[in-house]
Amino acid sequence: MTLIDDKSINTTPISSLGEFGLIERLTKDFKCENKSTIKGIGDDCAVFKGAKNYKLLSTDMLVEGVHFDLSYTPLKHLGFKAVAVNVSDICAMNGRTSQLTISIAVSNRFSVEALDELYSGIKLACKEYSIDLVGGDTTSSLSGLVISVSVLGEVDPKKITYRDGAKVNDLLVVTGDLGAAYFGLQLLKREKEIFKENPNVQPDLSGHDYALNRQLKPEAPVKYLKILEELSITPTSMIDISDGLSSEALHISKASNVGVSLQENKIPIDYTIMNLASEFNLNPIAYALSGGEDYELLFSINQKDYDKLKKDPDFTIVGYVTDISVGNNFIATDGSIHPLTAQGWDGMKEQ
Repeated sequence: MTLIDDKSINTTPISSLGEFGLIERLTKDFKCENKSTIKGIGDDCAVFKGAKNYKLLSTDMLVEGVHFDLSYTPLKHLGFKAVAVNVSDICAMNGRTSQLTISIAVSNRFSVEALDELYSGIKLACKEYSIDLVGGDTTSSLSGLVISVSVLGEVDPKKITYRDGAKVNDLLVVTGDLGAAYFGLQLLKREKEIFKENPNVQPDLSGHDYALNRQLKPEAPVKYLKILEELSITPTSMIDISDGLSSEALHISKASNVGVSLQENKIPIDYTIMNLASEFNLNPIAYALSGGEDYELLFSINQKDYDKLKKDPDFTIVGYVTDISVGNNFIATDGSIHPLTAQGWDGMKEQ
């Protein structure tokens, strides 16, 4: 048996589809046949019937050279991040993580002590989010380190939140602030290049703790779900911000069959990131929209819930939901309106 790679027939590069286009193409003919399956492909998690609550399942993979660079990523931080980014998917369904499995493929350049360090970060995250590590797999790799994480969680069927529930006139809300992880990555890349040119020069990362932490050790947005519960708010739709605000807003638009409008002057950016953006001569709004890896939440709420959260600094109303005929728009500070496009990071496209 051989792989089809005949130059005489038309072939489509994977990069032309991107991650989500590829997933849609490969899975379009798969239908859920089991009655216990509530939701399959197309959201942050798959959803299954449980004895009382719905069960949630999500999986993610981190590949050396694609998702992380070990020249500036401590293994302990990487272990924590591998767990946190998966917990974020459970949060996007308004759920709570309970168990996880970790599988790794590792090359012979890694020592046992190095893997101990990786798993110390995993253990720290499990303790932080009250998760049990219940299994996994290990194998060898010819191309560095690969980490695959599967997380299990649960959610009250009355509170589960999908991407497809946004309604016209809903408000769009984000947690925390955006763009910091991208600028943390730019800092690390810059110092790496300087070091490559002159190994005697020590990295200068002082004063940039916030951006670096957001890149190297992101926190899952668990705390926001507790606040929403205290405020008696159940979002109408929700997604975690892993690929950039614009990309996630468009996912909600497509799933809910609505239009979305984002307002430039409402997008929350930490003041330290504003300063860092000036240092790099980059527009912070552009990278809040497209930088990715913030692992905050984007969700929609009914306008009747506005008064409940309008004074809470954890949440920022960044836009609103419209009829699909209005399209997806970005409203600049000067009032001009532009089509909203997804330019976030995509592991399947050429970067």
